Amino acid sequence: MSGTGPVEPGEGTHVRETTPRARRRPGRPRGRLGRLHARHRRAVRATVAALAVLAVGGYLYAGRPQEQPPPPAPAPPYPSQAVDLVYLDPVAGPGDAPAGDFSFAVLLSVRSGPPVTVTRVTQPYAGLSATSAPAAPFQTKSHSALKIIVTLRVTECEKAPRNPGLPFLDVTLRNTRAIEEHSFILGTRYAGHLSQALQVACGNVSR
Repeated sequence: MSGTGPVEPGEGTHVRETTPRARRRPGRPRGRLGRLHARHRRAVRATVAALAVLAVGGYLYAGRPQEQPPPPAPAPPYPSQAVDLVYLDPVAGPGDAPAGDFSFAVLLSVRSGPPVTVTRVTQPYAGLSATSAPAAPFQTKSHSALKIIVTLRVTECEKAPRNPGLPFLDVTLRNTRAIEEHSFILGTRYAGHLSQALQVACGNVSR
């Protein structure tokens, strides 16, 4: 037979498919280029992870409860507010004291605060001088007491009081807070004993 037309496949033959196959994805680069690519990728991942850790740590640090600073320690009391000075008794009776001298005991107590140092003991009258044993300066610790012997000596009878009403001692006190000069009124017993001592010392002196 002769003629034209499509060629029919014969028995046992197949027509090849002309549809293009799906392209394969390019594989990972191999060799030196592949190693370089993998190294950079690991470095990027490590950097991202480190930044994430820093960000979380910074957030937690900023959000942590703030510690309150401890309150400042209260200031110690002024020495005059922490000290008591109490008259005890004459060391020698007013009639037995040496001529012109009057010695008596007082008790100095420190109630609270730091130790208190007595730097000076004196009295207000021009005709009398004052000394103490122990001699100033001396220190007394907190919550303790110290017995002090004070001796008044008549230096000028004309200037010494004959009948002091409420005589007092001037005591200079020092602690870590301040230095103060404080006047302690020792009461009527001290006034009576001092008056007797002055009468003995200056009884024959006319004014």
